[in-house]
Amino acid sequence: MEYSHIIVRYGELTLKSGNRNDFLKKLTKNIKLNFKNFKNYHIQTKRDRMYIFLDNNLYIKEILNKLKIIPGIHSFSPVLKGKLNIEEAKMNIDKLLSEKTKQNYKFKIQTKRANKNFEKNTNELNNIFGSYVLNNYKNLKVDVKNPDFIINVEVRSEGIFIFTDIIKGVGGFPVNTSSKVLLLLSGGIDSPVACRLLQNKGVEVEMIHFQSPPFTSKEALEKIFTLSQKLSEIVGTIKLHVINFTKLQTEIVKNIKSNYTMTSTRRHMLKIADKLSKNENIYAIATGESLGQVASQTLESMQCINEVTNMPILRPLLTMDKIDIIKIAESIGTYKISNLPFEDCCTIFTPKAPKTKPKLEKILKYEKEQENIFNSLVDECLETKKTYLINKDSINLLEDKKETIEEDDFKELL
Repeated sequence: MEYSHIIVRYGELTLKSGNRNDFLKKLTKNIKLNFKNFKNYHIQTKRDRMYIFLDNNLYIKEILNKLKIIPGIHSFSPVLKGKLNIEEAKMNIDKLLSEKTKQNYKFKIQTKRANKNFEKNTNELNNIFGSYVLNNYKNLKVDVKNPDFIINVEVRSEGIFIFTDIIKGVGGFPVNTSSKVLLLLSGGIDSPVACRLLQNKGVEVEMIHFQSPPFTSKEALEKIFTLSQKLSEIVGTIKLHVINFTKLQTEIVKNIKSNYTMTSTRRHMLKIADKLSKNENIYAIATGESLGQVASQTLESMQCINEVTNMPILRPLLTMDKIDIIKIAESIGTYKISNLPFEDCCTIFTPKAPKTKPKLEKILKYEKEQENIFNSLVDECLETKKTYLINKDSINLLEDKKETIEEDDFKELL
């Protein structure tokens, strides 16, 4: 089947008014970014939909797979386009049905007549094309309530479009059309999924990762780079801040009552994220927390942890089941990476019996006793920050002297 076009539908973007054009420009740019390895196509962006013109179908499968993951696309369809001519439309229906002639199918004709000047109305077109199919394809029967497939006919000013498939996109808004969020990225399953859900809503995501060498390994950091590269695929480039958390984490373990160490650890991570966000002009902090999943993710724990910041805390996975989170992780390609057996700093000092309902007054009391030391170490952690610009092909370490680290050079970096 040689399709001539792909129709892209915007979904939520059609609700925008004054800034719709800005959103559509960004969506067009993101599509071109994801299509950079493809040739022989061009894009026409219109108010209510986008047309991707195909010179050939050489990369059609790859193109359709890319469109499935690009935020801002509600749905899309590979189509056959003809002139405003009923006989030519019938020929395109024949092409479309070439693969549906060997079995008995039920079908439905669904016509949309956006071009009100066309000579035939919707009912007349349904009758013309329905009769044509019934007369020429004896294995096909009409069933308007429960068809096996729908032959969609759209009559527009540009011509008549024929298609059967409507492929669902991720919806949302084009990436990086909203303000920045700082995501706490661990090596687990949840936080990469939270990142992708935020990206799907147009949020520009920067990430912060806490490492505690030598308790966390070099391979654990390599895993974070690999996750970051996977998450950068739909946005082009993503920024990752890596913090050395060893001194502060060991002081917490030494000085805080054991069942409150997890609470204090999370509080200090959030303090560091808060300071970094304000330095980077970021407006919210995000996590991969899901309600009740572990001890630090009860409402009581979240209340104690949130107390250290007045910034909004976004939790895209808050009410999701683990099974659903895993399904998303598998679909975006992060699940296998997250399951690599390398520990992160959240797991190395996990207490035997962490508090699931910590009291704010108690944690404030414990931290008050070492307040000066903890505050000093928070600042010291920020001084260890290394920032990377990451895309699927390389990792750029941002320092006074910028250096590029290719994937094969992880060990030299570490």
